[in-house]
Amino acid sequence: MTRSDDRADTSSSDEPSSDEPSSADASSESSSAVPSDGSPADDGPASDVGSNRRLWTLAIFAAMVLAGIAMMARGPVIVELGETFDAPEWQLGLIAPAGTAGYLVVIAFVGFGAGHLDAQRFVTLGLVGSALALLAMAIAPMLAVFLLAVLVRGTMNGVVRGLNRPLLSHFYPDSRGRVYGYYDMAWAAGAVVGPLLVIVAVALLDWRLTYYALAAGMGALALLVWRLDAPAVESSEEPIDRAEVAQLLRRPEVVGMAAAMFFGTGVEGGLFIWLPTYASGELPSHLASITLSVMIAGYVPARFVYGRVADRIGYLRLLLPILVGLVPLFYVTFAYAEGLWILACVAAIGAGIGGIFPLLISYATEAVPHHSGPVTAIAAVSSSLGVGSVPALMGVVISGSDATLAMQLLLVPLGLALVVLVAARVAERRREAIASPDA
Repeated sequence: MTRSDDRADTSSSDEPSSDEPSSADASSESSSAVPSDGSPADDGPASDVGSNRRLWTLAIFAAMVLAGIAMMARGPVIVELGETFDAPEWQLGLIAPAGTAGYLVVIAFVGFGAGHLDAQRFVTLGLVGSALALLAMAIAPMLAVFLLAVLVRGTMNGVVRGLNRPLLSHFYPDSRGRVYGYYDMAWAAGAVVGPLLVIVAVALLDWRLTYYALAAGMGALALLVWRLDAPAVESSEEPIDRAEVAQLLRRPEVVGMAAAMFFGTGVEGGLFIWLPTYASGELPSHLASITLSVMIAGYVPARFVYGRVADRIGYLRLLLPILVGLVPLFYVTFAYAEGLWILACVAAIGAGIGGIFPLLISYATEAVPHHSGPVTAIAAVSSSLGVGSVPALMGVVISGSDATLAMQLLLVPLGLALVVLVAARVAERRREAIASPDA
């Protein structure tokens, strides 16, 4: 299969769900992998190609919704686990690292190997493995079994997530920013539902019902992917060797993405962990308990809007004003806001910070579209390190002072992310000037 050209600019008129093939589409090829092997093109009608892409996109987005539900269900489930298994807090605290450990290793391996792997087979395997792990979590007789199942679930999630974004990149090479925004919006929608699903499960039966439902959803999705035709992509994922890895890690777009991702998603992770603690000292308990859901709810419309305009405006041109606006918003929220104004400010923070991950990964992927898998892996590692380290440092601050100071200190990584993006934008303009000296 021929690989797509590196595009400096992307078209803003191509809808991700479009069924109308361009001239390039007429010669696009289908493979059972994120293709790189030059396999022959399908001769089926263009409508079949459009249907194939819609079904694959639906399956990928559904997997992201379920991932969001599973991740954000952890918080309220921890309380139930403590009562069910009579477990101390330090054991319950192992749930988050257990899920992250397997995920990080596997998504890095799968991402860098995306050009060699049969995407349909591996995505199906990941979904089946996730379904079985979620079922094990539902029937776990002791916390140790639950933790082991969480580790397996994280590993299987890494398989699916390591290939989903590269598939979308090659389904829609002319509108990556848009479809990445929608993809991450799907996660946010699931994340909003996650805590509510636990509440309903506990009211109807107990917390185990949450994981029975998730296991059934993953199993149904695995069956759908297994029955689909091979993904009919427009461009190809090239295998990457050691020399190309070194070159990739030196590209300014990738370095800028990784650095800004670390700081930006570190702020996000700090909010995930400590926002409810801060809110409990500022708001009545019934309002403090919903602050995190309010913040994540802000992701959904914002990511839809970012997805619509990103390809038209440009990733850095859109990210810079978002971060510039977040700096004073953070200060006002955690220094002056009171009562219901805190909820309004938190929703606005969610709308802004929700754009960091999808826009940064779109920016880096556009620079090396034939290596979208490795870019996905680098983004996952960088963001996971940020999400893990910043909340830990905040915990040290909170233990010696209070949650208010810790939340205000989030301005430091937020400011560093802004500095990185300003430097990236200056470098981008220089490259544009070199490429178009008469412009």
